[in-house]
Amino acid sequence: MFADRAKIYIRSGKGGDGHVSFRRELYVPDGGPDGGDGGRGGDVIFEVDEGMNTLTDYRHKRKYAAQDGQEGGKRNCHGKSGSDLTLKVPEGTVIKDAASGKVIADMSAGNKRQVVLKGGRGGIGNQHFATATMQVPKYAKPGQPAQELEVLLELKVIADVGLVGFPNVGKSTLLSRVTNAQPKIANYHFTTLSPNLGVVDLDGDGFVIADIPGLIEGASEGVGLGLDFLRHIERTKVIIHMVDAASVEGRDPIADIYAINKELEAYNMEVARRPQVIAANKIDAIWDTEHDPIEKLRKEFEPKGIDVIPISAVSGQGLKELMYHVKGILDTMDHSTTVFEQEFFPEDLFIQENLPYTVEKSTEEERTYIVEGPRIEKMLGYTNLDSEKGFAFFQRFLKDTGILADLEQAGIEEGDTVRMYGLSFEYMR
Repeated sequence: MFADRAKIYIRSGKGGDGHVSFRRELYVPDGGPDGGDGGRGGDVIFEVDEGMNTLTDYRHKRKYAAQDGQEGGKRNCHGKSGSDLTLKVPEGTVIKDAASGKVIADMSAGNKRQVVLKGGRGGIGNQHFATATMQVPKYAKPGQPAQELEVLLELKVIADVGLVGFPNVGKSTLLSRVTNAQPKIANYHFTTLSPNLGVVDLDGDGFVIADIPGLIEGASEGVGLGLDFLRHIERTKVIIHMVDAASVEGRDPIADIYAINKELEAYNMEVARRPQVIAANKIDAIWDTEHDPIEKLRKEFEPKGIDVIPISAVSGQGLKELMYHVKGILDTMDHSTTVFEQEFFPEDLFIQENLPYTVEKSTEEERTYIVEGPRIEKMLGYTNLDSEKGFAFFQRFLKDTGILADLEQAGIEEGDTVRMYGLSFEYMR
């Protein structure tokens, strides 16, 4: 069974706790603290595997966790960092937050590897807490907790052209004639149970076409198999509407086009607005020359800007004209892959947590403000400020938590310094 959707639980590694210990050596009766730091927890990483084309692996196992960091040891020994967990997915997989449905990552268009959950930072040992007045600190810092999330994996095939139409109109036959794909062909409804991809080669230049199965009336509401496969049309730039122009099964091709367009509109209006071409198939089976169905289709749809091209998928008549016509439309469009932008940032979970923090003016340094507290510590532990995304999250965190407003209320001015656990930056409005 083709698997293009899976829901899984993922968890990063917890940071190892810092250790509390003291030097115990011969002739050193009052040895100082020597507790080591805990190791960092492992990240959860998604990576594209070119050899995969389904999400079947995630149907059998639903829970995945990276390794926890090791606790620090005696004699300043650092705990071992936990191993990262790398989950392989096919190209075109979109990772979403299961609760909100918002996009976390789109594994396409060059995005081959992405860290989705960061492991917790290891706690520091008691050696770091020794001061002139506190020479035997009996406490250490615990490691930061793991991040956990339920995510939805959806495979959206990467194709330039989507081939849609009711069952038995000849989509699989067309795909087998114009590409290197070898779909199973039989005279049954829903014979095609997975999207078939093929490459159309036009004198060394071509495009990728996908046969989108299962579209019938009510598909956008889950009738038949339509809802399972409509997501595969979201990346396509052009839609080929295939109809049985000869009405071999007694269907009205004009009514079929309107019915499927209605389903596309119900599912995604943006997809429904994309350029369309009507492939009027089975012209070799048209016997009623008095009421030409091709002419009826043209009168109905060409005034709407939709071209009608008569073809016979069986004999090959008109297929070359259809493919070059579609290529001409694609040549006028942006060639880049449609990418779904990130809408959900796992780090945002920290913004929602109501942990305390403080904003104070420094008594030791002029024009300097200190921001501290568990909320700040936790955020910094998971955020990579050297990356563009990490720094963007940091700026959003300061604004959404009200820290910037608190700084302004404390009297901060442009050019003043803000310090957060070793991090310093100049305040700019």
